[in-house]
Amino acid sequence: MAQNEDESEEANLPPVLKASVHDVRYFATLLRGVNFVNRATVTIARSGFIVVVEEARTLLGTAYIFAHVFDEYTYNSETATAPQDSQNSDPDEEDNVAFEIPLNTLIECLNIFGTAGSIGAVTGSSTGTYKKWKRSGDGSDQEGDDDDGHGRRTSSGTGGTRGIENYFGNASDKGTGMRMSYAGSGCPLTLLIAEDAAGPTTTCEITTYEPEPHLQLPFESERMVLKIILKSSWLRDALSELDPSCDKLTFIGNPPPAANGRQQPRTAGGTPMLRIQAVGTLGSTEMDYPNDRDVLETFECTRPVSFSYRFGHISRTLRALQSSTKTSLRIDDEGLLSLQFLMPSPTKIAADSQAFIEFRCLALDDELE
Repeated sequence: MAQNEDESEEANLPPVLKASVHDVRYFATLLRGVNFVNRATVTIARSGFIVVVEEARTLLGTAYIFAHVFDEYTYNSETATAPQDSQNSDPDEEDNVAFEIPLNTLIECLNIFGTAGSIGAVTGSSTGTYKKWKRSGDGSDQEGDDDDGHGRRTSSGTGGTRGIENYFGNASDKGTGMRMSYAGSGCPLTLLIAEDAAGPTTTCEITTYEPEPHLQLPFESERMVLKIILKSSWLRDALSELDPSCDKLTFIGNPPPAANGRQQPRTAGGTPMLRIQAVGTLGSTEMDYPNDRDVLETFECTRPVSFSYRFGHISRTLRALQSSTKTSLRIDDEGLLSLQFLMPSPTKIAADSQAFIEFRCLALDDELE
């Protein structure tokens, strides 16, 4: 009798997660940004999703998908009804649920009607309208988007080329809606997917697994030696010109010169403030970034920096880079690289609530350079 009562009580508990969205394309794009390893650890909390993947104990990819991304988001902690030890509990650690999931399967389910295409197909096109290096005499380098990626109209009154219409299609385009639920530990992740209320629907149940410990790469701000914030298009254009056969990529930074009038692109010794160097079997390529606020919105460098990374690891970030509007590049004193990509939001929300994707990568050892 007691066992039946326990089972009945569990059946009446609300699901840990209920979330819905009218158009899955933005959600799918965020997942694709870290889809370079199939098995992903998903952590669900009141603030939203965190999806983590890792490769070769060197590269860590994390997608931060906040609750604002969804039209409906309800989270019920599994620990809310469980006895808690107030002396030893940590609310931040307890108030979340984690599981592993095959990421490819989730993305395929979202695209089951073929309408969850990648945003990167628009923003990552090599034939886009982005300008290259800004030359003297050029006007403002309008890319059709403002700082927060919402594609407001330009001063000439014409619509920007990277407006929301290009990310999500016209209002007449048919999108795919989704309702997601997760009952709790050991239960599948359930998706109800439909193109419209009167059309066909599909229910998908994706098996979840106990999460395995993943790589921990904490980035401590006090150890940071290089910090750069720039429009993603500048980094995207540079990386797209590199030979895919490159072995390693080196980021070289030098402290900016003292502000004596107009700053120059290079330091007094002729070395660049920021250089990206690619080395491969066919030779090497060097790209210098000018000391221009239109290119490097933020540049902080405490000492000369030069760290190398496997190009194969850096190339894993390209899909997220293609769909982002701004990039933050940070390196600490041991060469730990942090790349954060701000993803354009489908709705106008606070900047600190916009979804972003972060990659952290360990530098090559000295003997490998």
